[in-house]
Amino acid sequence: MKKRKNIITVAIDSPAAAGGGTQAKLIAKHYKLLHLDTGRIYRLIGKLKLENPKKFNYSLLKKKIKNLNLKILQNKKLLSDKVAISASIIAKDKKVRNIVHKFQQKCAYSPPLKYAGSVLDGRDIITVQVKDAMFKFFITANLKTRAKRRFKEYKALKKKITFKEVLKSLRNRDKSDRQRKYGPLKKTSDSILINCSRLDIKRCFEKIKAIMDRKLNN
Repeated sequence: MKKRKNIITVAIDSPAAAGGGTQAKLIAKHYKLLHLDTGRIYRLIGKLKLENPKKFNYSLLKKKIKNLNLKILQNKKLLSDKVAISASIIAKDKKVRNIVHKFQQKCAYSPPLKYAGSVLDGRDIITVQVKDAMFKFFITANLKTRAKRRFKEYKALKKKITFKEVLKSLRNRDKSDRQRKYGPLKKTSDSILINCSRLDIKRCFEKIKAIMDRKLNN
């Protein structure tokens, strides 16, 4: 893979519902970067396996990922609970992770020329996918704050779920993300901690933008 030179690379790791994806979108829009929500790729693979359990294999997956159009990742069907469960199981497969890794590397280091660089968000972007990113942000918020945000999202989608259930689900997700065998979620010493517990979306982005502009304008 040929890497583009002099591009902006941003790596974001964050626990579920901390706002990492939202900030990645804002960064991408402001700095004209390619945005890749890596979790959506595993959801897409999870959906693929649910729909084609008998046909599903590594060669089919390689073909699908190689020709992946990022617009497909915006499909609302990827947000279903069934797909999420399938994705979490499939994300533990080392061969699947290797296939996805190659695609993520291409997005990070060789984005289309219309972009000034890339921003990837997920759980292991800093630790595994884009270790040498120009900017590394670990975006987090306390569990209760994240649960409130996720509960609000579910209510907007008219999902029948209690706050207690959301809290429990996130607690389990955190444990799974931090203890998984491949690419566990953890903060590295060279990443910048952005705690959004008391910051709204705008103020969180302003904090990130100030850090990025300081380096880019030097």
